[in-house]
Amino acid sequence: MIILANGMTNEVTRRSDTTGALWVRMDELSRATGWQMKPEGACLGELCVPLPANKRGEWIADADDWVWFCYSDFADMIGQKYVSDGDVWSLGSVPQVRSVGLESAIAPDFEVTERNGNTLRLSDLRGHKVVLFTWSSW
Repeated sequence: MIILANGMTNEVTRRSDTTGALWVRMDELSRATGWQMKPEGACLGELCVPLPANKRGEWIADADDWVWFCYSDFADMIGQKYVSDGDVWSLGSVPQVRSVGLESAIAPDFEVTERNGNTLRLSDLRGHKVVLFTWSSW
């Protein structure tokens, strides 16, 4: 199974599930999604989201000699959008992380490759006025 998240493509172990939920092995969770399980809950960097006590038994399960986490149910709880097509899952941005940029009025850093092959990062232009035009064919 393939998970597309945070600009990365990761192949992870697939768990059979009749409900169509996305189950990720705990040992693959951080690499595949960026989230880590800690005593305070699921954490993405400094952001930690406590898991509801009444959902722990449903969202964390032992199967096939591994411990699994039902990521799609967790994503529903935090408002993270996702889509799947067969064995490929694409995870949207985490709303709490996205809102930090809106509150600070600072665009998230990204990089593009210029026609000459050089890499341009938005952060390289910090301190300068920048007008950013985007376009998509869809």
